[in-house]
Amino acid sequence: MHTIDLAYVGRGLHEELAAYIADQQDYYADEGVHVALRDGCTWDEERLRRGVTIGLGRALLSRLTDGTPWVALNVNTHRPLFWFLARPGLTSLTDLAGRRLAVHAPHTAPGCFTRIVLRRAGLDPDRDIHTIVRSPGDYGMDLRRLHNGEIDAALVGSTMAPEAVAAEHGWQVLAWVGDHFQILTVGLAVDPTYIHPDDPALQAVVRAHRRALQVIRNDPGTTVRHIQTFLGGHTADEARAHYERFVAPYFTTDGQADLAVGATAITAVAAELGVPATVTAADFYRTATTPQHSGTPAEL
Repeated sequence: MHTIDLAYVGRGLHEELAAYIADQQDYYADEGVHVALRDGCTWDEERLRRGVTIGLGRALLSRLTDGTPWVALNVNTHRPLFWFLARPGLTSLTDLAGRRLAVHAPHTAPGCFTRIVLRRAGLDPDRDIHTIVRSPGDYGMDLRRLHNGEIDAALVGSTMAPEAVAAEHGWQVLAWVGDHFQILTVGLAVDPTYIHPDDPALQAVVRAHRRALQVIRNDPGTTVRHIQTFLGGHTADEARAHYERFVAPYFTTDGQADLAVGATAITAVAAELGVPATVTAADFYRTATTPQHSGTPAEL
């Protein structure tokens, strides 16, 4: 049996759902690969690049800023699952002017995406908003600080269903990042310096994840059951509503990249980072060839 390390670099169903389903449904075992799922959230790039990463956004930023030759072989979604959650009185992104926003650091993928969205709303993230930079986690402290009035809004990820949280507390979801900025953010990426894209273990993981993507799109009951493990503070109805609104319509079924979306996103990210767009979408997103299934259990 092949073995491989697979690292996630963020928490929540956005980052982990496909891998979780592939593991829970025994797709890795079916494909003859043993996957060690690693928490790479705090790893430096040198450690991360020695395995497979789920975080395509971070991989793209790394390729643009330090030249690490990451390539993406599978794409889960083109719409990042991050939201602006705000206290009462704010109803749109423009209302963030002069307010306190908890957000990821500018050099991180979510932080970069946030800044792009804010600029598109006519806001300068360095001058118009009081940004409070914090490390990503489960965003529980953000909810406490929103409740206490220490911050006015927070950029939160998929460790919660933000619309359900907003309804419970009387807050507002100002915007979903995926409605304002599309980029291929989660899937599978490798640095060919260490793992060749045709490596048998890697190809087995790609096949397993593409089977998981079929489940996500075509088997709501199974997917919602798995989503509830990530949304333990929510009801089954809230988990299903979150799946139907943000996951089912936007996750791919085949892991393929929309290169037009990728090209536009690369240009926007490079401009936000202030670096040249030194990689094309076709060079970075190498998802066009679907690996042949191993012939173990039948495709879904």
